[in-house]
Amino acid sequence: MRHRKILAALALSSFLLLTACSPGAQNSVTSDTADNKNTPIVIGSQDYYSSEIIAEIYAQSLESKGYSVDRQFRIGQREIYVPEIEAGSIDLFPEYSGPLLQYWVPDTTARLADDVYAQLAQSTPDGLRVLDQSGATDQNSYTVTRLFAEKWGLETLDDLAKVTDPLMLGGNSEGATRPDGPVGMKNLYGVDLDFTPIEDGGGPLTVKALKDGAINLAIIYSADPSIGRNDLVPLKDTEGLFLASHVVPLASDNLDANATEAINQISQTMSDKELVALNSRSLDEELPAETIARDWLSDKNLL
Repeated sequence: MRHRKILAALALSSFLLLTACSPGAQNSVTSDTADNKNTPIVIGSQDYYSSEIIAEIYAQSLESKGYSVDRQFRIGQREIYVPEIEAGSIDLFPEYSGPLLQYWVPDTTARLADDVYAQLAQSTPDGLRVLDQSGATDQNSYTVTRLFAEKWGLETLDDLAKVTDPLMLGGNSEGATRPDGPVGMKNLYGVDLDFTPIEDGGGPLTVKALKDGAINLAIIYSADPSIGRNDLVPLKDTEGLFLASHVVPLASDNLDANATEAINQISQTMSDKELVALNSRSLDEELPAETIARDWLSDKNLL
């Protein structure tokens, strides 16, 4: 009887070992991996149409590769969403290298693109990383109307020292205290600015205030087609008030290798010219981010 029990135990052990090594067991492991892939990747964007378009490009690219995505778009400005990213509530976010670095390192001396990106990679908190930066840039700029520029002979930010009228800068309320706001202008260029909040990220309300004369200067991103459409003049930043600002994905460590590769491919494909064209489709054709993103991904064979 004891001999039979030992033989039975050995048979059971052999069966379990064979089962663990069988194709069926491997399929079970693969199934577990697939379940992990279905855990939603939370993608966020700024309350800015261009950021939403890029975030939608990320989302559709990942969905085409079998990932589940949770879109959390238009959730505010950096002071609001970065703490959420740091807390682990958001997995992927289209960011801008210089402004993001200045958020974490306000006194940074980096100004050129490669220096900014290198310090940004070193300064990213634990659990987060920056992926490949894009060739596409969306640079902050102090912008004036052509009439105002011609009246005072303005080409650079230095030239603002010649203006004897009070200068009013308009932008999102966070701009009042950021390093490239009025404090930065005073320290770097010796120019005093008043500030009024206009909460549309350099959008139509800001442009209207500029054209109506309610403000003299507006913070408008360089990839915004409204600059050309409204014959506005971005003043040259000769002293480096604004850091190089390339589109760069900010990702949590939850993003796996395949997802990371897909997002890096998008960064490697996007250019300055294409970003302006994407923004133009939003402003001129009034298309939703979903359509703009799908068309771009299809055109680039990234779906």
